[in-house]
Amino acid sequence: MRFRILRLDSVFYTLGFFARTLGGIGNFVFRGQAAYRILIMQILFTFVEALGIASMLALGIGAAVYVIGMPLLLTISQERLIYSLLITIITRELGPLLTAFIIIARSATAIATEIGGMVISHEVEAYISVGVDPIEYLAVPRFLGVTISLFLLNIYFSVFGLAGSFLVVQFFNPMPAEYYFDMLLQTLSIHDIFISIIKSVSFGMIIAVLAITNGFSVERASTEIPIVGLKSVGASFAWCIIVDVLLSALYYTALG
Repeated sequence: MRFRILRLDSVFYTLGFFARTLGGIGNFVFRGQAAYRILIMQILFTFVEALGIASMLALGIGAAVYVIGMPLLLTISQERLIYSLLITIITRELGPLLTAFIIIARSATAIATEIGGMVISHEVEAYISVGVDPIEYLAVPRFLGVTISLFLLNIYFSVFGLAGSFLVVQFFNPMPAEYYFDMLLQTLSIHDIFISIIKSVSFGMIIAVLAITNGFSVERASTEIPIVGLKSVGASFAWCIIVDVLLSALYYTALG
Protein backbone atom coordinates (compact mmCIF):
# COMPACT_ATOMS: atom_id res chain seq x y z
CA MET A 1 0.00 0.00 0.00
CA ARG A 2 2.79 2.36 0.94
CA PHE A 3 4.55 1.55 -2.33
CA ARG A 4 1.43 2.49 -4.30
CA ILE A 5 1.15 5.80 -2.45
CA LEU A 6 4.78 6.57 -3.23
CA ARG A 7 4.25 5.75 -6.89
CA LEU A 8 1.19 8.01 -7.03
CA ASP A 9 3.18 10.80 -5.39
CA SER A 10 5.86 10.36 -8.04
CA VAL A 11 3.32 10.50 -10.87
CA PHE A 12 1.65 13.64 -9.49
CA TYR A 13 5.03 15.25 -8.90
CA THR A 14 6.08 14.54 -12.50
CA LEU A 15 2.80 15.92 -13.85
CA GLY A 16 3.17 19.03 -11.68
CA PHE A 17 6.75 19.49 -12.85
CA PHE A 18 5.61 19.13 -16.47
CA ALA A 19 2.96 21.83 -15.96
CA ARG A 20 5.51 24.09 -14.22
CA THR A 21 7.95 23.61 -17.11
CA LEU A 22 5.30 24.46 -19.69
CA GLY A 23 4.45 27.56 -17.67
CA GLY A 24 8.08 28.67 -17.72
CA ILE A 25 8.44 28.53 -21.52
CA GLY A 26 6.98 32.03 -21.96
CA ASN A 27 9.42 33.64 -19.54
CA PHE A 28 12.30 31.70 -21.10
CA VAL A 29 11.43 32.88 -24.61
CA PHE A 30 11.06 36.56 -23.68
CA ARG A 31 13.74 37.00 -21.02
CA GLY A 32 15.84 33.88 -21.00
CA GLN A 33 18.61 35.01 -23.33
CA ALA A 34 21.22 33.80 -20.86
CA ALA A 35 19.91 30.24 -21.21
CA TYR A 36 19.69 30.23 -25.02
CA ARG A 37 23.18 28.74 -25.12
CA ILE A 38 21.91 25.73 -23.12
CA LEU A 39 19.09 25.27 -25.64
CA ILE A 40 21.48 25.45 -28.60
CA MET A 41 23.97 23.05 -27.02
CA GLN A 42 21.16 20.62 -26.16
CA ILE A 43 19.94 20.59 -29.78
CA LEU A 44 23.52 20.19 -31.00
CA PHE A 45 24.12 17.18 -28.74
CA THR A 46 20.70 15.57 -29.04
CA PHE A 47 19.93 16.17 -32.72
CA VAL A 48 23.04 17.00 -34.74
CA GLU A 49 25.36 14.47 -33.11
CA ALA A 50 22.73 11.73 -33.46
CA LEU A 51 22.38 12.10 -37.23
CA GLY A 52 24.97 9.39 -37.94
CA ILE A 53 23.31 6.58 -36.02
CA ALA A 54 19.86 7.73 -37.21
CA SER A 55 21.06 7.56 -40.83
CA MET A 56 22.35 4.01 -40.40
CA LEU A 57 19.13 2.82 -38.75
CA ALA A 58 16.88 4.54 -41.30
CA LEU A 59 18.80 3.13 -44.24
CA GLY A 60 18.90 -0.35 -42.71
CA ILE A 61 15.17 -0.42 -41.97
CA GLY A 62 14.25 0.95 -45.40
CA ALA A 63 16.41 -1.70 -47.04
CA ALA A 64 15.01 -4.48 -44.86
CA VAL A 65 11.40 -3.52 -45.58
CA TYR A 66 11.99 -3.56 -49.32
CA VAL A 67 14.16 -6.70 -49.42
CA ILE A 68 11.79 -8.71 -47.22
CA GLY A 69 8.46 -7.20 -48.26
CA MET A 70 8.81 -6.99 -52.04
CA PRO A 71 9.20 -10.74 -52.75
CA LEU A 72 6.16 -11.49 -50.57
CA LEU A 73 4.05 -8.85 -52.29
CA LEU A 74 5.12 -10.09 -55.72
CA THR A 75 3.71 -13.53 -54.92
CA ILE A 76 0.25 -11.98 -54.59
CA SER A 77 0.73 -9.39 -57.38
CA GLN A 78 0.45 -6.50 -54.94
CA GLU A 79 3.89 -4.93 -55.34
CA ARG A 80 2.41 -1.42 -55.22
CA LEU A 81 1.68 -2.01 -51.53
CA ILE A 82 5.42 -1.73 -50.83
CA TYR A 83 5.00 2.05 -50.68
CA SER A 84 2.27 1.80 -48.06
CA LEU A 85 4.47 -0.62 -46.14
CA LEU A 86 7.44 1.75 -46.23
CA ILE A 87 5.39 4.70 -45.02
CA THR A 88 3.62 2.68 -42.31
CA ILE A 89 6.84 1.25 -40.87
CA ILE A 90 9.27 4.15 -41.34
CA THR A 91 7.09 7.25 -41.00
CA ARG A 92 4.16 6.18 -38.86
CA GLU A 93 5.42 3.47 -36.52
CA LEU A 94 9.13 2.73 -36.19
CA GLY A 95 10.46 6.18 -37.10
CA PRO A 96 9.18 8.08 -34.04
CA LEU A 97 9.87 5.19 -31.67
CA LEU A 98 13.40 4.44 -32.85
CA THR A 99 14.42 8.10 -32.81
CA ALA A 100 13.03 8.26 -29.27
CA PHE A 101 15.18 5.25 -28.33
CA ILE A 102 18.25 6.93 -29.83
CA ILE A 103 17.65 10.07 -27.77
CA ILE A 104 16.91 8.07 -24.62
CA ALA A 105 20.22 6.26 -24.97
CA ARG A 106 22.15 9.45 -25.66
CA SER A 107 20.42 12.21 -23.70
CA ALA A 108 18.21 10.85 -20.91
CA THR A 109 21.16 9.66 -18.83
CA ALA A 110 23.23 12.72 -19.73
CA ILE A 111 20.56 15.19 -18.59
CA ALA A 112 19.72 13.31 -15.39
CA THR A 113 23.36 12.95 -14.33
CA GLU A 114 24.21 16.53 -15.27
CA ILE A 115 21.37 18.01 -13.21
CA GLY A 116 22.02 15.53 -10.40
CA GLY A 117 25.61 16.73 -10.31
CA MET A 118 24.41 20.33 -10.07
CA VAL A 119 22.22 19.42 -7.10
CA ILE A 120 25.08 17.64 -5.30
CA SER A 121 27.47 20.54 -5.91
CA HIS A 122 24.83 23.02 -4.61
CA GLU A 123 24.81 24.82 -7.97
CA VAL A 124 21.00 24.76 -8.02
CA GLU A 125 20.92 26.35 -4.56
CA ALA A 126 23.29 29.04 -5.82
CA TYR A 127 20.92 29.88 -8.67
CA ILE A 128 18.02 30.18 -6.23
CA SER A 129 20.04 32.36 -3.85
CA VAL A 130 20.69 34.97 -6.55
CA GLY A 131 17.07 34.95 -7.76
CA VAL A 132 17.46 32.72 -10.82
CA ASP A 133 14.61 30.25 -11.33
CA PRO A 134 16.24 26.82 -11.92
CA ILE A 135 13.15 25.66 -13.81
CA GLU A 136 13.42 28.45 -16.35
CA TYR A 137 17.21 28.38 -16.55
CA LEU A 138 17.95 24.64 -16.32
CA ALA A 139 14.77 22.70 -17.07
CA VAL A 140 13.02 24.67 -19.82
CA PRO A 141 15.93 24.89 -22.31
CA ARG A 142 16.63 21.17 -21.92
CA PHE A 143 12.93 20.36 -22.24
CA LEU A 144 12.65 22.42 -25.43
CA GLY A 145 15.96 21.15 -26.76
CA VAL A 146 15.02 17.48 -26.42
CA THR A 147 11.50 17.97 -27.79
CA ILE A 148 12.68 20.01 -30.80
CA SER A 149 15.52 17.56 -31.43
CA LEU A 150 13.24 14.52 -31.44
CA PHE A 151 10.83 16.28 -33.79
CA LEU A 152 13.65 17.15 -36.21
CA LEU A 153 15.34 13.77 -35.91
CA ASN A 154 12.06 12.00 -36.66
CA ILE A 155 11.59 14.05 -39.83
CA TYR A 156 15.18 13.33 -40.87
CA PHE A 157 14.73 9.62 -40.13
CA SER A 158 11.60 9.41 -42.28
CA VAL A 159 13.07 11.35 -45.20
CA PHE A 160 16.38 9.49 -45.12
CA GLY A 161 14.73 6.11 -44.67
CA LEU A 162 12.32 6.58 -47.58
CA ALA A 163 14.96 8.13 -49.82
CA GLY A 164 17.62 5.61 -48.81
CA SER A 165 15.36 2.70 -49.69
CA PHE A 166 15.36 4.04 -53.25
CA LEU A 167 19.07 3.19 -53.46
CA VAL A 168 18.27 -0.38 -52.44
CA VAL A 169 15.50 -0.54 -55.04
CA GLN A 170 18.04 0.13 -57.78
CA PHE A 171 19.89 -3.11 -57.00
CA PHE A 172 16.79 -5.30 -57.24
CA ASN A 173 14.35 -3.46 -59.49
CA PRO A 174 15.81 -0.35 -61.16
CA MET A 175 13.22 2.36 -61.73
CA PRO A 176 13.18 6.12 -62.39
CA ALA A 177 13.43 8.29 -59.29
CA GLU A 178 10.40 10.27 -60.46
CA TYR A 179 8.20 7.17 -60.42
CA TYR A 180 9.43 5.98 -57.01
CA PHE A 181 8.96 9.30 -55.22
CA ASP A 182 5.70 10.04 -57.00
CA MET A 183 4.30 6.74 -55.71
CA LEU A 184 5.51 7.56 -52.19
CA LEU A 185 3.88 11.00 -52.28
CA GLN A 186 0.63 9.53 -53.58
CA THR A 187 0.60 7.00 -50.75
CA LEU A 188 1.64 9.41 -48.00
CA SER A 189 -1.35 11.07 -46.33
CA ILE A 190 -1.71 14.01 -43.99
CA HIS A 191 -2.81 11.56 -41.31
CA ASP A 192 0.54 9.75 -41.52
CA ILE A 193 2.42 13.02 -41.09
CA PHE A 194 0.16 14.16 -38.26
CA ILE A 195 0.47 11.01 -36.14
CA SER A 196 4.24 10.92 -36.72
CA ILE A 197 4.56 14.51 -35.47
CA ILE A 198 2.29 13.88 -32.47
CA LYS A 199 4.32 10.84 -31.48
CA SER A 200 7.69 12.56 -31.82
CA VAL A 201 6.64 15.61 -29.80
CA SER A 202 5.02 13.43 -27.12
CA PHE A 203 8.11 11.23 -26.82
CA GLY A 204 10.36 14.27 -26.63
CA MET A 205 8.38 15.77 -23.77
CA ILE A 206 8.25 12.45 -21.92
CA ILE A 207 12.01 11.87 -22.17
CA ALA A 208 12.87 15.42 -21.15
CA VAL A 209 10.52 15.60 -18.16
CA LEU A 210 11.54 12.20 -16.78
CA ALA A 211 15.26 12.93 -17.15
CA ILE A 212 14.99 16.37 -15.55
CA THR A 213 12.76 15.30 -12.65
CA ASN A 214 15.02 12.34 -11.87
CA GLY A 215 18.01 14.66 -11.93
CA PHE A 216 16.40 17.05 -9.45
CA SER A 217 15.41 14.12 -7.22
CA VAL A 218 19.04 13.58 -6.16
CA GLU A 219 19.46 14.55 -2.51
CA ARG A 220 22.91 14.31 -0.96
CA ALA A 221 25.06 11.38 -2.10
CA SER A 222 26.96 11.35 -5.39
CA THR A 223 26.19 7.62 -5.62
CA GLU A 224 22.59 8.59 -6.45
CA ILE A 225 23.65 10.14 -9.75
CA PRO A 226 24.14 6.93 -11.80
CA ILE A 227 20.96 5.53 -10.23
CA VAL A 228 18.83 8.43 -11.48
CA GLY A 229 20.45 8.03 -14.90
CA LEU A 230 19.36 4.42 -15.11
CA LYS A 231 15.90 5.27 -13.77
CA SER A 232 15.51 7.92 -16.46
CA VAL A 233 16.38 5.46 -19.22
CA GLY A 234 14.07 2.71 -17.91
CA ALA A 235 11.12 5.01 -17.28
CA SER A 236 11.54 6.75 -20.65
CA PHE A 237 11.60 3.45 -22.54
CA ALA A 238 8.50 2.22 -20.72
CA TRP A 239 6.43 5.38 -21.09
CA CYS A 240 7.37 5.93 -24.74
CA ILE A 241 6.23 2.40 -25.58
CA ILE A 242 2.99 2.84 -23.61
CA VAL A 243 2.20 6.18 -25.26
CA ASP A 244 3.11 4.78 -28.68
CA VAL A 245 0.63 1.94 -28.25
CA LEU A 246 -2.09 4.31 -27.05
CA LEU A 247 -1.57 6.81 -29.89
CA SER A 248 -1.49 4.04 -32.50
CA ALA A 249 -4.68 2.55 -31.07
CA LEU A 250 -6.41 5.95 -31.18
CA TYR A 251 -5.16 6.55 -34.71
CA TYR A 252 -6.44 3.25 -36.10
CA THR A 253 -9.69 3.57 -34.15
CA ALA A 254 -10.29 7.04 -35.58
CA LEU A 255 -9.56 5.86 -39.12
CA GLY A 256 -11.65 2.72 -38.70
